[in-house]
Amino acid sequence: MSSPSPYLTAALYKFVDLPDFADLQAPLQACCEAHNVKGTLLLAREGINGTIAGPEAGVRAVLAFLRADPRLSSLQHKESWSPKPPFTRMKVKLKKEIVTLRVSALDPNKTVGQYVKPADWNALLVDPDVVVIDTRNDYEVAIGTFQGAVNPHIKNFVQLPAWLDAHTRLQGEAAKKTKVAMFCTGGIRCEKSTALMKMRGFAEVYHLEGGILKYLEEVPPEQSLWQGECFVFDERVSVGHGLGVGSHELCRSCRWPLSAQDKRSPHYVKGVSCAHCHDQRTPEQKEKLAERQRQVDLAEARGEVHVGAKMPGHEGA
Repeated sequence: MSSPSPYLTAALYKFVDLPDFADLQAPLQACCEAHNVKGTLLLAREGINGTIAGPEAGVRAVLAFLRADPRLSSLQHKESWSPKPPFTRMKVKLKKEIVTLRVSALDPNKTVGQYVKPADWNALLVDPDVVVIDTRNDYEVAIGTFQGAVNPHIKNFVQLPAWLDAHTRLQGEAAKKTKVAMFCTGGIRCEKSTALMKMRGFAEVYHLEGGILKYLEEVPPEQSLWQGECFVFDERVSVGHGLGVGSHELCRSCRWPLSAQDKRSPHYVKGVSCAHCHDQRTPEQKEKLAERQRQVDLAEARGEVHVGAKMPGHEGA
């Protein structure tokens, strides 16, 4: 795949036993920096997860570096392109989990739902006997989801088990015969959520292989049951069919994805607040955010990238 856009983005994950994951941090960070690749990679005993971006040759060099480890030789990734750098820093972090759910004894390497190819996903969406669950966070679902999917209205992935406990259609022994289909952005959260459903005794559990991103990449718009755009955890903010860059921008205060209509709110002040966070910020916080935005504007006027301080944001998964 090639593109006139100069920045290649690679989203990747793999559940695999990495007892020496801490030893991998420094060499991986050095490899990324040597090839001018930026983004975030998470390492844990259970595997690797993250998104990186940069010049095509650099990203492919990092992927080759990872796959040189026999345990990661089958690592798969999803590609997209951007005219601007999606990230401003490179971080390789050590974690307890590569996607946090906090359910002990859960191992996606041993048990997981049945993978469904994007081309076959629509059949589950239109089947009235299937409960299709969007496992993503509220701010992600707000800008796009599949037609007919159930929105759990969770603020982060850790809240999903409690929501499942309370969902009436999934309670009791008889309910375990219910067909359940789950989806997320790239597939990683569903590795754990479907494993959780299997652990709880549900027999027929399905999982969109490659997540929404693979669906948007492969399914033609005229056949698609996707509505809206898909939130992504980088400076593109959202993507649409064909993985083209979407129309949303981030609120730099709370990191909620904003549409053109959202920015017409009287509570929207660029870099300072939006309708979602206006009442949650003190005057002192707003003053600091306004100053930060002034520095960003000055940097842009000079043709520079302003990395800035870490601001309050959402927990990605």
